[in-house]
Amino acid sequence: MPGVFDRSRKRGLVRNISSDFDSAVSKFFGERPPKVDTAKIQHKGYIDALRTSGVIVEILEELPGHPDCCFVEDTAVIFEDLAVICSPGHPSRANEVHTISERLSKDFEIKFLSPEAKMDGGDIVYTGNGFLIGRSTRTNDIGINELSKIASKFGYSTQVIDVPSSTLHLTTVCSVPKNGMLIAAEGHLKPEQITGFDEVIWVPNSETYASNTIAMENGIVLVSAGFPITKQRLETAGFETKEVEMGEIMQADGSLTCLSLFIG
Repeated sequence: MPGVFDRSRKRGLVRNISSDFDSAVSKFFGERPPKVDTAKIQHKGYIDALRTSGVIVEILEELPGHPDCCFVEDTAVIFEDLAVICSPGHPSRANEVHTISERLSKDFEIKFLSPEAKMDGGDIVYTGNGFLIGRSTRTNDIGINELSKIASKFGYSTQVIDVPSSTLHLTTVCSVPKNGMLIAAEGHLKPEQITGFDEVIWVPNSETYASNTIAMENGIVLVSAGFPITKQRLETAGFETKEVEMGEIMQADGSLTCLSLFIG
């Protein structure tokens, strides 16, 4: 039977790091191929951070031959009792969606985008009452229009933001630490692109990677380790932060939100 998605982040799916992770697609943050064994250790630390923050984590097995398979955020967008299965913009990731749709069908009704649509979940940011949708090299107008229509049926607003060529996904350069607040990286998004927020925390371009955060229901915000200015600005804004080591994940252009898909 389909469940009802309440966005409380009590339950999450993650997928084990691929043994081929050193072949993951990378263009923006990666300076070298990631070290697979170290990435697996950091991934375990990420899972531990979720669990100690109150998340029930279900771990899916790696998909052989799919180096980017740990980035499950890209595979689906969930609306109440409906899971919209994304159509990844990079050809090497196309087959990842089949196993995730099988798993999600246990809890949700499943809907696939049309064959012409392209969309990565990393271009979708939930704001509290709607969604920011990034138009990027991974997400096209057909995908945006289809998802916007689905969101509207559930009463959610949508706002389209052009993702600059300086970054991969919309979530790479912004996130929502709480309803009404956005944290964004300077040099990528412009203030005039961001509307409808009570407050925007800007972090320096040198700490772009840290603008991707995960806000937990208990008020803790997970942040990537090694970015002191971002950590300080979040704490000044009243948040308790928990650092997660992400150095090897970063080499594959992956961030905190990329590694999980929350299902309740």
